[in-house]
Amino acid sequence: MIMKYAALTGISPSVIAELKSGKARTLELNSAHNIITLTETTPGECIFITSINEEDLSPGDPGIMVDLLALSIGMRRIEIANPFFFEERERMSARIKVQFRGTTIARDVEGRKWGDPTKVEIIRSACYRAG
Repeated sequence: MIMKYAALTGISPSVIAELKSGKARTLELNSAHNIITLTETTPGECIFITSINEEDLSPGDPGIMVDLLALSIGMRRIEIANPFFFEERERMSARIKVQFRGTTIARDVEGRKWGDPTKVEIIRSACYRAG
């Protein structure tokens, strides 16, 4: 059976380096494609995280696997006011708490159409992190 994992793309290399330290971290994601991908995940699953942009992600690209510990997707209201106008905006964002599990490589990529979650098949690591 082939396992497909949700893939979060375009994540800063410095964030990935911080996650590799092993401590659980909370991230706030605002990119639409990553929020769409997270709508089909639940805490307890493993997800693939890479610094490669969604449109460039291809087989052989490196990333990390993390455990999804918590997930919250919601709207935030932003209000801008001055004497001449009042503006209200809403912004959707996702907050996730994740913990590093190991490094890996994407074997296959799917979900490149707008509105589809990005999923990858990975090459399983022969060496696992103890912890």
